[in-house]
Amino acid sequence: MIIRSKAPLRLGLAGGGTDVSPYSDLYGGAILNATINMYAYTTIVPTDDGKVVVELPDLGVSETYDSATVLPAEGPAVLHLGVYNRIVRDFTHRPLSLRISSHVDAPAGSGLGTSSTLVVSILGAFVEWLKLPLGEYDTAQLAYSIEREDLAMAGGKQDQYAATFGGVNFMEFYDNNKVIVNPLRIRKSVLYELSHNLVLYYTQTSRKSAEIIEAQTRNVKNKNGRSIEAMHKLKEQAVWMKEAVLKGDLDEMGRILDFGWQYKKQMADSITNTQIDQVYEAAVQAGATGGKISGAGGGGFMFFYCPQLNRYAVEKALLAFGGNVKRYEFTKEGLRTWTIQ
Repeated sequence: MIIRSKAPLRLGLAGGGTDVSPYSDLYGGAILNATINMYAYTTIVPTDDGKVVVELPDLGVSETYDSATVLPAEGPAVLHLGVYNRIVRDFTHRPLSLRISSHVDAPAGSGLGTSSTLVVSILGAFVEWLKLPLGEYDTAQLAYSIEREDLAMAGGKQDQYAATFGGVNFMEFYDNNKVIVNPLRIRKSVLYELSHNLVLYYTQTSRKSAEIIEAQTRNVKNKNGRSIEAMHKLKEQAVWMKEAVLKGDLDEMGRILDFGWQYKKQMADSITNTQIDQVYEAAVQAGATGGKISGAGGGGFMFFYCPQLNRYAVEKALLAFGGNVKRYEFTKEGLRTWTIQ
């Protein structure tokens, strides 16, 4: 028997950072994101040899453990082992024997929610295998709890819900981990035009999002007025962006993205740097009307809104910085799992 799963990565279009505690607990957060056809994949093969084997082809890693109720959640397989420990603790109450492997279509630290999406994919495979009674909200919340609480990894809440639900969603975040996912009905022509005009560019750099998010968290805890006001503006941006997408007023997106980028940079010092600023300026000079860095900041993917035929001049300008442009499409489906006998 083979159990497989896949969960989509996402573009955070607006409101990024307002899903992070304690801001979301104190003020409420709002985010608009959309999943794309890049995925985190997981395969589980049940075994009877009393071993847990974790294979990470992306990293050339294979680790073997004796089956136990708790495995050491550390090293390159930390996410897999964290999910395993929680599944055993909350559901099976006995050790499991299996071989598990994963692959992600984007590198870690790229800003597309890779870590959280991978957790959702791993968790989904266990849910499929063990027939666990978890709905979409349950799965997303459990993935969040494993990553943020069990493994103490800093970050927000949007990625787990985006990967689980899929599609274009306006998400609201409140105290006590309350999350409301509002799926948006967007015309196909609007999504096609959006994916054509929104250029996704990989800077060939990665970053540790946890460090940036920890700085953002400190700013809120320390009542840094500039940082908190910036997050208020990003929450407004999410509502503004939602209205533009629903109305199909896509050329407004460039201005909305630029508005958000100017405030996002004020949330923490390490969100941008000289190279990122140069890339952004070059894209605007070539015809982009706005853009942002994807995820927490500091590196990874950036994207830019390029109306009409401007994307070709913008792509040429971006390639001069040594990165690459990634073609993609928006996807409506979230986490999917299946079993092959």
